[in-house]
Amino acid sequence: MTEMRTLQDIVNRCDEVMTHAWMVRTFVKHSEETEDYPELLGLMGCVRGVFDTTRALETRVDDPSAYLHMLRKKIGKLKKAAEEFERDAAQVSIHTNWVMAARSLNLCVRDLEVLLAEGTDLTK
Repeated sequence: MTEMRTLQDIVNRCDEVMTHAWMVRTFVKHSEETEDYPELLGLMGCVRGVFDTTRALETRVDDPSAYLHMLRKKIGKLKKAAEEFERDAAQVSIHTNWVMAARSLNLCVRDLEVLLAEGTDLTK
């Protein structure tokens, strides 16, 4: 039997997932390859998308309803940024670091979508 999560539990898990997205952002932002391919907008789109989502959510971590409301507003842009990053990262390098970064960011988005749905179900 699975233990029922509270809205705060869901927010806490979302916050943990966002730490993984932040590490992808950090990898991309500080990578030499990112500077070498300024025309690939998905690279900096990833950086901006994760930054924007993180900053919007971090002030709401103690207010689950507000947090989930903001996540609902931001998830579409983050998902688009992850998709564009995956496309552009494949053009930058097939090195495992880039492949895993793209997979990781997409996984973060999927996890956030599941958590958002779970939180929405709890508020019904």
